[in-house]
Amino acid sequence: MRTPPRVLTVAGSDSGGGAGIQADLKTMLALGTHGMSVLTAVTAQNSLGVQGAWELPAEAVRAQFRSVVDDIGVQAVKTGMLSSPELVETVADLLAGVSAPVVVDPVGVSKHGDALLAASALDAVRTKLLPTATLATPNLDEVAQLTGVRVREETDMRRAAAAVLGFGPRWALIKGGHLEGDAVDLLTDGTEEHWLRAPRHDNRHTHGTGCTLASAVAARLALGDTVPEAVAAAKEYVTGAIAGGFRLGAGIGPVDHGWRMRD
Repeated sequence: MRTPPRVLTVAGSDSGGGAGIQADLKTMLALGTHGMSVLTAVTAQNSLGVQGAWELPAEAVRAQFRSVVDDIGVQAVKTGMLSSPELVETVADLLAGVSAPVVVDPVGVSKHGDALLAASALDAVRTKLLPTATLATPNLDEVAQLTGVRVREETDMRRAAAAVLGFGPRWALIKGGHLEGDAVDLLTDGTEEHWLRAPRHDNRHTHGTGCTLASAVAARLALGDTVPEAVAAAKEYVTGAIAGGFRLGAGIGPVDHGWRMRD
């Protein structure tokens, strides 16, 4: 029996199941890989927002990582919610010893606007975590947090990408979903440039979009894609997931991670 490629997510838990570890593992399964997890935080979260968050000790994060990597091994890693400087530095140190590609989703705020990254951790993200990344996937709010560059129109995305690349990732994917018009993203390593466009779906149920995209990229990298191939495939997958997003609770529902299974 064939063993599927192994992908590790290092992220927080979303008790509502739409984002975080839960979204990551659903995405990894949907794309034919074996998902594994290192839990960094527990949140009380639903369709209305984040009601509470509790960070795990760095020792627990380190133990989970070593347990998985030393025995099972990984072919790609994705990081998500790392709420404190200590956690960012701990995970960055662990990633420095891994040869597999790393996708860093520098989660700053939730879909509902709840802060998930302490302001004091931003410098550690810039100087410790981003240099370990094969690909960084910030949205426009996260770009502004990390670099001070505010993207107001599509032409600003090149400047944003250059600023992110200045912190050391090999590739940057600037996600332009907050702009008007089509959903456009810019992928670049400073030399190559790939613009990815998709129609914008009239659906407010988009909880977990960022987690899902980053996890899809990691899964495709584990399957052997190049970075541009992985990002294009992930963009296609997340566009379908957004189109299928469904109501859950009284607020913003999740994207549909299993949309291909229902086609």
